[in-house]
Amino acid sequence: MRIIVTAALSALAMMLAGPSATAQDAAAPAGAAAPVAGAAQAPAAALPKQPVPYTQLRPKPAVKPRPAAARPAAAAAAAVGAVATGPAVAGAIPVAAGAAPAVAGARLAPGQPLPPAELETFIDGVVKDAMGREHIAGVTVSVVQNGQVVLKKGYGFASLNPQRAVDPDRTLFRVASISKTFTWIALMKEVEAGRMRLNQPVNLYLPEKVQVKDQGYDQPVRVTNLMDHSPGFEDRALGQLFEDRASRVRPLDLYLRQERPRRVHAPGVISTYSNYGAALAGEAVSYTAGKPFERLIEDEILVPLGMTHTTFREPRPAKAGLPSPMPAALVADIALPVHWTRTGFEQRKYEYAGHVAPAASASSTAGDMARYMIMLLNGGQLNGVTIYGPTAAQAFRTPLRKTPAGINGWAHGFMTFDLPGGYRGYGHGGDTLDFHSSLVTVPALGLGIFISTNSETGAPLAGRFASRVVQQFYATPQVFPRAGSPELAANADAVTGYYLTSRRAYSGLEGFVTSVVGGTTVSVTPQGRLVTTSRDETRTWVPDGPLTDRLFIGTDGDRRIAFTNEGGQARAFLVSYGGALMERAAVWWRPTTLAWLGGLAGLASLATLGGIVFRNRREFRENQTQARASLVQNIQAVLWLIAMALLALWASKTGDVAYVVYRWPGALLLTASACALVASMLTIATLVALPAIWRGGRRVDSWSHLRKAGFTLTVLIYASLAVVLALWGALSPWSG
Repeated sequence: MRIIVTAALSALAMMLAGPSATAQDAAAPAGAAAPVAGAAQAPAAALPKQPVPYTQLRPKPAVKPRPAAARPAAAAAAAVGAVATGPAVAGAIPVAAGAAPAVAGARLAPGQPLPPAELETFIDGVVKDAMGREHIAGVTVSVVQNGQVVLKKGYGFASLNPQRAVDPDRTLFRVASISKTFTWIALMKEVEAGRMRLNQPVNLYLPEKVQVKDQGYDQPVRVTNLMDHSPGFEDRALGQLFEDRASRVRPLDLYLRQERPRRVHAPGVISTYSNYGAALAGEAVSYTAGKPFERLIEDEILVPLGMTHTTFREPRPAKAGLPSPMPAALVADIALPVHWTRTGFEQRKYEYAGHVAPAASASSTAGDMARYMIMLLNGGQLNGVTIYGPTAAQAFRTPLRKTPAGINGWAHGFMTFDLPGGYRGYGHGGDTLDFHSSLVTVPALGLGIFISTNSETGAPLAGRFASRVVQQFYATPQVFPRAGSPELAANADAVTGYYLTSRRAYSGLEGFVTSVVGGTTVSVTPQGRLVTTSRDETRTWVPDGPLTDRLFIGTDGDRRIAFTNEGGQARAFLVSYGGALMERAAVWWRPTTLAWLGGLAGLASLATLGGIVFRNRREFRENQTQARASLVQNIQAVLWLIAMALLALWASKTGDVAYVVYRWPGALLLTASACALVASMLTIATLVALPAIWRGGRRVDSWSHLRKAGFTLTVLIYASLAVVLALWGALSPWSG
């Protein structure tokens, strides 16, 4: 059972924007605002290292700038004398790298710019190696530093039919959740304008039909809860987050009403990544500003920045009630998803996400993202145009949540990254089914790094890319793997166990599936290394500091996890991206428990049906109650076997995650769930009949004690499986 369910469903983990205007908005503007020449660069403000209350983020009059921290003479000289290289963004204001300590043994000091030729050679090697080894069809990359583009480059193919090469200035890649950074900028602009407040309930800024329901919780969901992903929503995606047919795209407000998730935690308690929460924030911004979301982003961000090849619109026919589709001039340049199979690359359909546009629908080029990163590094300014002010600039580098070192604390929606050399990065990752992207800015280095891939196998490359660049040029060379801890080996029982993610559906068939694939097994090797084994990867860790701190760093990188203790035992651990809490699971939440019960139920079903054929004549003696109970148990056996066979057939089709997402839940899984539900309900009848079965009658018209024992054992096995399946949500064919 575990092999069938876990192996086949493991692919689900990889989950975890024209012509004439429509009724909702006018056509997208075509031009960019003219730059303001000669604008002066304001000195960068010192940024706090700890969370700052919202009331302290408001701009105050007559604030005197702090004197810049002194830099070593050599570093200062390098910064002043550096000559800009590479294609500059027209009109961009050079960005000071900011004070940062020199890292002993690093190739470059913080004030020294990247050498373009060496950078290109290094990135060529990293990208081409990954493309060949991990079967990635196309990659687009841009690197900026000190207000200039150091590198823009495309690799491989944007599409297979027709075959088009990746052009870093023209090819639009889906940047997925990097879309959220535009949403947070738009939200902070509303805050700076005084139309929204971060500490107020989000319902104040939402139309009544999409307002968050109480669902038994006293505390309202506030705007900040959306920005740090702590509204308390469960996470659902299957069958609704991405679509492969334009006809299934819905207006944002309709999506928010129809796909409303359950609230499973009080607001602010746990940070659990929520696409729905980000979409809700986008709706709030749109409602407050009085503009459709796509038009708002164009007017307030894209057009002023000259990002002419970036859009939240999608290539589809115009339809009343929906935003205008993507302009035809951009449609010809979109990259399409490419899937690797055993026989080679296979082009897939376009991934639609317009119904959750604020969370996922942006498409952009490496060139446009270079402009965007320079603006972020420059505190909201580019070409003399101000996109946002000092309040937002400070917020985007101020974590909302106090977290252990190396754990993302959500800088008002932006992810924080602990990079090699002790540098702090800000940005976001983005993943659709096939596109995987990463945007990281490093203010201390004046550095911005963007990458996007169009193959589902591109996630590892995108995830490690920024760290690889910083490690190569600005960090001390590391010796890997890091050594284990004898103390950890001696105290392994405190952390070992099975942990279940908080980022999952909590009911229904999606709850069942995400519970199966959403866990991590933690073990400790005799050499003192912590091992985490999840659905799609195994990683090793060692203590980062005293073992009592329960902070661990990867043996071959800078990623970290942090455990929380209760009574000397680990209760949960936080993952580095800060979007999930892995909670220690009780025995009934472990896939091994489900696997054992499923296996026993399968054997019991086969034995029950086998008894019809192989039981001798004397064993057929039975009273009326026993005869009826036997019939019921035979029906149960057939139903359990049908359910398992259908589940196995469904599992055989899930090698491609797109099948699961786009065809969810499908007739096979629904029928399997329905059969399991009926079989579980019949268990109630057999449980009630047990006393009468054992009372029996005279030996000549009653079962033997052995058959009674076998019947009872089968009833208990079926009942145990039914309870666990009900708890996991597998007996809810109506809920999907």
